[in-house]
Amino acid sequence: MKVLVIMGSPRKGNTCRAVQRIEEQMRSRAGPGGEVTFTYLMLRDADLRPCRGCFACFEKGEEHCPIKDDAPAIEAQMHEADGVIFASPVYGMNVTGLFKTFVDRFAYIFHRPRFFDKKALLVTTTGMVGAKDVLKYMHLAATVWGFEVVHRVGLVTLADPLPPALAAENEKKLAAAADAFLEALRRGQRRPPSFNDVLMFHGQRATFAELETIFPVDYAFWKERGWLEKGTKYFVKDVRVNPLYHLAGSVMEWFVRRQVR
Repeated sequence: MKVLVIMGSPRKGNTCRAVQRIEEQMRSRAGPGGEVTFTYLMLRDADLRPCRGCFACFEKGEEHCPIKDDAPAIEAQMHEADGVIFASPVYGMNVTGLFKTFVDRFAYIFHRPRFFDKKALLVTTTGMVGAKDVLKYMHLAATVWGFEVVHRVGLVTLADPLPPALAAENEKKLAAAADAFLEALRRGQRRPPSFNDVLMFHGQRATFAELETIFPVDYAFWKERGWLEKGTKYFVKDVRVNPLYHLAGSVMEWFVRRQVR
């Protein structure tokens, strides 16, 4: 099982140590024959430049991006992994600038999602507040990109050393994260989509089906994968979709199509 850690911290501090602790616990739980390999991508060391907002990736395809940096190699690493840990401390009540640059550089994936066979674990640390906001943002990005987010963990790390009670609470959270991520990697098969997942599919489907002339690359991407075919209920065809979710999504799709037209 291959795990890629995308580390948004500019230093090897609390967030990095938290992920390393998850790695230790996953390795100890994997047992003989259940090897887990971790690769750490430190965004501070990557050549990942800010998005210019030129729309080339949307209008022509990501291969036409004028920025020549490590973005294609980083996407390839995500595809090669079985699971990805997205990690960022709280900076200014949000993810770090490094992590935001990372998300912005892959903005085209919000239109053309592709990681439906991958699991994701979200990790953040904070001195006091902001963990919920960071986890919410990372969850949105990872979910729209196609990842199955299996667990989220936010730790308060306001002092060194931590008070015993807080240290014990953080250790409990890390153990739960390690268990959930390892179980998901072993399971392999994707869980049924949530209500919000189904609504997102139908909303995007309505948009790109109606905007072929404006977003031809997106339209072709969706059409090639069969997502625009009548009766398609979700991005992944071999998972069960709750009939009520599908009904609600279909109604929303009808409304969105009318609005787009």
